[in-house]
Amino acid sequence: MALRLPALPRPGRLFPRGRLSTRGLPTRGLPSCGLSARGQSARSFPTRLIGLIGLAALLPGCAPPPSAPPSQGSATQGSTAPISARSGQRPLLLTTVAPVTLFTRAVAGDCAEVRSLLPPGTGPHGFQSRPQDLLALRRARVLVINGLGLEGFLAPLLRSAASPSLTLIDSSRGVSTLASDPEHAGEHAHEPAPEAGDPHQHGHQHGAGPNPHIWLDPLRAAQQVETIRDGLIAADPACAEGYRRRAAAYGQALRSLDAELAGQLRPLRGRSFVVLHDFAPYFAQRYGLRAEFLVVSPEQAPSPSDLRRVSEAVRRSGLRVLLSPPGEANRVFDTLARDLGVRVAPFSPIEVLSAEELADPGTYLRLQRANAVALRNAFTP
Repeated sequence: MALRLPALPRPGRLFPRGRLSTRGLPTRGLPSCGLSARGQSARSFPTRLIGLIGLAALLPGCAPPPSAPPSQGSATQGSTAPISARSGQRPLLLTTVAPVTLFTRAVAGDCAEVRSLLPPGTGPHGFQSRPQDLLALRRARVLVINGLGLEGFLAPLLRSAASPSLTLIDSSRGVSTLASDPEHAGEHAHEPAPEAGDPHQHGHQHGAGPNPHIWLDPLRAAQQVETIRDGLIAADPACAEGYRRRAAAYGQALRSLDAELAGQLRPLRGRSFVVLHDFAPYFAQRYGLRAEFLVVSPEQAPSPSDLRRVSEAVRRSGLRVLLSPPGEANRVFDTLARDLGVRVAPFSPIEVLSAEELADPGTYLRLQRANAVALRNAFTP
């Protein structure tokens, strides 16, 4: 399936059973070139849609600059040759948030160079673009994102990079989601995220639309891995066997992890735990728990009603521990814990990681096991 074409056909011709989608990537101000911005059903082409979009459909002009028109069958617009064959070296795969980086490394192996746009120790809240990010985007052939509005910082970078040969893999494609807004909680279809400039879009979408932390459910994470696998195979078929083999191994590790955590957390089914902000609904849903949170996003200050709500949840559930992302100090949360006679312990969203952690796809498995231990301890007298 070629994603970079000299002239873009109608979406129905390129993806006969559905539509292309820019869901998960802010695109206000970027020309649409006639492509629909509506999402695609998770059951259409294929069963788990390859979340690939040739960014020629997103970036200004949707074609190379007039000063350098592509020749017929050129590598950037019309070539269907593997990217590794065209470049003569390992292709550069850019990623965004930490879990997507881990999953992409697990699938890519030695077939590609994987590099995150976000420096180690940085999450989407604190990201500040650098000149080298533009250079990397212009050099890269593939960009893998989480989607669901998490990467609100990307739109200006992509406009500045103006690299129509870049291919986007949205790893959230086909994954069922939960609402961020607690008043409208519940599973719903994968709907388009707000565009750049939308008042609800703050680089890390909270409080409206789908909650983006899908990776904290190991089985949803396995879906992301499959989408990344399919996207890399489409972009670099020369390494297809390696991508399939590594994705299968990592997917099996994720399914084994899920079974392990389900057994450990089964005695806690139906109980509520409390986290600092709204990052744990997918983990909670997978294991039959309920995740209460003090604030929707870490930038918010809790209201008196938030404090009362969490206090009541702690008393009802018999919690001994409140859970917070490692290194994310919050004086109000700490004070609340002291007032309730409980303590604060770490529960990792797997969102801000060190360089060493980012280099090892096994980090995800290790941190999820640690999260399960933290949860069990939260109910231990």
